[in-house]
Amino acid sequence: MPTPLSNPRDVLTPDALAMVQRIAASGSFAAAARALGMVPSALTYRVRQIEEALDVLLFDRSTRQARLTEAGHELVREAGRLLTELDGVTHRVRRVATGWEPQLTLSVDTVIDRKVIMELCEAFYAESPPTRIRLRQEVLTGTLERLLVGQADVAIGVGVETSTVPGIQVAPLGSLRFAFVAAPGHPLAQAREPLATELIRQYRSVAIADSVSSGGGVTIGVLPAQDVFTVPDMPAKIEAQLRGLGVGFLPACVAAPYLADGRLVEKRVEHSERRIHLHYAWRKTSAAARGKALQWWLARLESPATRRALLHGE
Repeated sequence: MPTPLSNPRDVLTPDALAMVQRIAASGSFAAAARALGMVPSALTYRVRQIEEALDVLLFDRSTRQARLTEAGHELVREAGRLLTELDGVTHRVRRVATGWEPQLTLSVDTVIDRKVIMELCEAFYAESPPTRIRLRQEVLTGTLERLLVGQADVAIGVGVETSTVPGIQVAPLGSLRFAFVAAPGHPLAQAREPLATELIRQYRSVAIADSVSSGGGVTIGVLPAQDVFTVPDMPAKIEAQLRGLGVGFLPACVAAPYLADGRLVEKRVEHSERRIHLHYAWRKTSAAARGKALQWWLARLESPATRRALLHGE
């Protein structure tokens, strides 16, 4: 009959793992016992408990030295990882007790400059916070939806109307001008300007799919009855338009390098200039109730330079 201590969870304690590490490093049970302040018989008994619980031999006892078996080597490797992780958990819990959130999730629209977001993450981690950052790339109404359903703490790049959404605080990021562009070999690249709506309708548009999970979402820049090639994000839209798979609007700052080297051509269109006003949003709470990670991000987003960089990559 197995004893209660035969359960691996009962015997694989942090102390037990550190003990096995010490025996492996010392090369003998006697040396490890001296280092741990234990009598050798007690040390041997503890090791046998672990071996019985795991139903393996950890040490080859055919020699006077304590040589690890393959199973022993694996346990020592995993012990190092687990003890390091446990130290990390201890550190994070202590820091969280000082007001830091365990995790902060950012819902970031695909029009936001990814490099700038990563630079902000780098600056955040440079302060050694215990908070883990999770980035979610979203599109259009999906960016705000993640915040509304509790799957994000901050939404960056919200382009939909939020004035009627209760419990949400909103601040402006700025506006983006969108340019209508086509590959040089596309028929519309040679067409007379301004391009008529009926002419544009004859050619396929490239659109990014709304990432909203409930409802139909929205589509921007696609005309009624126009053929559409739907892609998941901004890099895919750029690639599709570079290949001439369709035409459509791109943020002017995103299109700029491709226009400069001639891989895309900007065309004036019949209707008025397309400009979208973007915001960032978070759940409405008192300043005192906000965690330190949220405070950090909101403070950075208040900077005009940061807002400009997020939209224009400057």
